[in-house]
Amino acid sequence: MPLSGMTGFGRAEGAAGDWSWAVEARSVNGRNLEVRFRGPPGFDGLDRAAREAAQSRFARGQVTVGVQARRSEGATEVRINEAVLERYLALGAPLVAAGRASPPALDGLLALRGVIEAAEADDDPEAQSALEAAVALSVGAALEALATSRREEGLALTSVLIGLVDKIEALVGQAWTLAEGQPAAIKERFEKRMTELAGETVGADKIVAEAAAMAVKADVREELDRLRAHVDAARGHIAADGPQGRRLDFLTQEFMREANTLCSKSALGALTTVGLELKATIEQFREQVQNVE
Repeated sequence: MPLSGMTGFGRAEGAAGDWSWAVEARSVNGRNLEVRFRGPPGFDGLDRAAREAAQSRFARGQVTVGVQARRSEGATEVRINEAVLERYLALGAPLVAAGRASPPALDGLLALRGVIEAAEADDDPEAQSALEAAVALSVGAALEALATSRREEGLALTSVLIGLVDKIEALVGQAWTLAEGQPAAIKERFEKRMTELAGETVGADKIVAEAAAMAVKADVREELDRLRAHVDAARGHIAADGPQGRRLDFLTQEFMREANTLCSKSALGALTTVGLELKATIEQFREQVQNVE
């Protein structure tokens, strides 16, 4: 499976009986997988279904699943709450008997709060369970659409990452060529330093220390070899199956460590310039890797 990104969007709709619904799933970058669910009252079982469906598809990212469901107006029936009505009549009877109020009319009674109430035509638990199962299928479809969207982002990221790795490799090649001239520059500096030390009373130990320090700084082949190895590793991760974001993120740190050492050991202005450009390219690579699952 090619690289997958962590941002995307998916939507699915469905209907069954008197119900219709829409499911939207979206995700953004995240270090780990975090699933959030928002749904209407009475659909509590969908929370678990959404989490399990997301965990089976994704390894990282903040995933939000939202469900909107509505029942057609024809599925709602109106009924009279007789208990409330009788209470109103009982409270008003003494006033009517005392002549302080007229007998209540039907329209007045029906207008009282709580006398008329809406009731769902079907509250069958089995029907509710079947409805949740149907909505859960749409949740899965929305998450699958989200997965497709994330894979499309991954394809775009792949080409960008490959281009940046190619640039890193080219800069490492330039650094290698420039580094060949570094020993001569270090030797010239050492000879100049020795001339300066000649006027001082110095021991052999200090001269040896000076020579050793400059010799170490002259050799950047180890850093360049490791950078080349990291380039090969990066290409391997980009082409590998499964989530590779964490591995690429770690590899980016290794890239930057070697580039920093290269710059600190550079004795040539041109080599330092290449090293700084290398660091800038690695930073661009790091920014793009943050989007990889």
